[in-house]
Amino acid sequence: MNNIEINTWEDLKPLFENLAQQDLTSKASLLQWMDELSKLECAIEENLAWRYIKMTIDTTKEDLTEAYSYFVSEIQPKIAPFDNTFNKKLIDSPALSSLDQERFKNHIRGVQSQLELFREENIELQSQDQQEAQKYGAIAGKQSITYKGDELTIQQAAKFLKDVNREVRKEVFELINERRSQDTDEFNTLYTKLIEIRTNIGKNAGFANYRDYKFKAMGRFDYTPKHCFDFHQAVQEVLIPLATDVIKERKETLGYDSLRPYDLSVDLKGREPLKPFITPDELLDNTIKIFDRIRPFFGDCLRTMKKMNHLDLGSKKGKAPGGYNYPLYQSGYPFIFMNAVGSQRDLITMVHEGGHAIHSVLTKDLPYVADKSLPSEVAELASMSMELISMDYWDEFYTSEDELKRAKKEHIEDIFSVLPWVATIDKFQHWVYENPNHTIEERTTNWNKLLTEFGTAQVDWSGYEQYKDFSWQKQLHLFEVPFYYIEYGFAQLGAIAMWRNFKLDKEKTLNQYQEALSLGYTKSIPEIYDAAGIKFDFSKAYIQELMDFLWKEYEAVR
Repeated sequence: MNNIEINTWEDLKPLFENLAQQDLTSKASLLQWMDELSKLECAIEENLAWRYIKMTIDTTKEDLTEAYSYFVSEIQPKIAPFDNTFNKKLIDSPALSSLDQERFKNHIRGVQSQLELFREENIELQSQDQQEAQKYGAIAGKQSITYKGDELTIQQAAKFLKDVNREVRKEVFELINERRSQDTDEFNTLYTKLIEIRTNIGKNAGFANYRDYKFKAMGRFDYTPKHCFDFHQAVQEVLIPLATDVIKERKETLGYDSLRPYDLSVDLKGREPLKPFITPDELLDNTIKIFDRIRPFFGDCLRTMKKMNHLDLGSKKGKAPGGYNYPLYQSGYPFIFMNAVGSQRDLITMVHEGGHAIHSVLTKDLPYVADKSLPSEVAELASMSMELISMDYWDEFYTSEDELKRAKKEHIEDIFSVLPWVATIDKFQHWVYENPNHTIEERTTNWNKLLTEFGTAQVDWSGYEQYKDFSWQKQLHLFEVPFYYIEYGFAQLGAIAMWRNFKLDKEKTLNQYQEALSLGYTKSIPEIYDAAGIKFDFSKAYIQELMDFLWKEYEAVR
């Protein structure tokens, strides 16, 4: 399977037909068939991965977009019926009961869910969903502003929001948002179309709404929408008071009569923005040094990826926004994509995606794709834990103790603001798909209601109300990976617990971290968290406990 060339469906068809005809009456034949199927899936996944990676690196090249779209529209729809056939073969095999039921628990229940969800009429709709969703990156990738004669991507321009000159911040904030406003209608139209497609997918599968369908499709066996609502409530009661204290301190220290949206990132002492690195190469090399100091194996993961050219880190015109770690099941070592411009935020993104990369490498030798197809609650635990664990090693970027302390402070402040944002985005999605026939005006009204609900009431948006109206559109997850966001909240709690353990016993925590990640998805989410030495818990009491710890750490660097 390693040398398979995938240009058209005809390249794959004989392989699928051969698997469909195999006899699975014995344990040996079943395991052999599962091995062959997994190798084929690895080859297909990697082919699709490279099409996506190349497309997002340069959204201006139509041939790259067409190559990805061709796979999604012409190849994937033909694979889907075979997937359903294979799921049936597995579940119907008389040898299934001979397998270790605990070892294959997640695998089997995932297959059963896919069987229950499969509808012939959804194959074309799912293809449409993927094709429409990838338009988001193309639209956003074209966004740029001209500032002082230089054309800047939105990511490059964002660094000026930390400028000590308030007029500079104001000007760039307005330029960025005016540019975004040009695409507001297009994004709204795209999102409305995606909601319609996804709602039909859910209805076809017999669900009241797409949210309920998606929870099952994502394999959320260990929690329900109600747990999400409990998380929203806990964040509102525990986090908002802390976030309000942080923002009040900002307003008082800056001494402004009113705190404006372009005042939220500037340093309180009037210092220039942190500049941990200049070039993408410097970012990578210093991150490797940090990982080496934490545990040499971690540094080796990135070092190997560097040799394989599995990184594209710098921001440039035409590049899709955001950052990701894309697992490559066949190569074994993933690809990291991001839009670095030299900021502290980029450092965080690099160690975050580096955590994902370590996870990918630790699971690369697991035998089945199902073992390596990680639930996001586990995947994000790997990355967000690395953000916090790496903090004491950021002196590779900052030689000044003052700058190091400042970087830590900024990151902890971000956590106090990101958890409310996660709750906002997640609650917004629940509303969107529970009310799929809403108007754009109703969507805007509900969005603003949620911003108030999870806000601190400390920022003066007067004159910029229209910018608030479309601020949800910068969240690519809403377009590309619906309902993939609450995981950041759950994993952030887990990461804080990991960091707390790390400060008590470094080696034990790293051993548990590595052991948990090496499990892939061969255990349930709570079992994996337990292996990591933490709890999969998002109750108000647990969140309060973790925030008490985090606030003490924050006070140490204020």
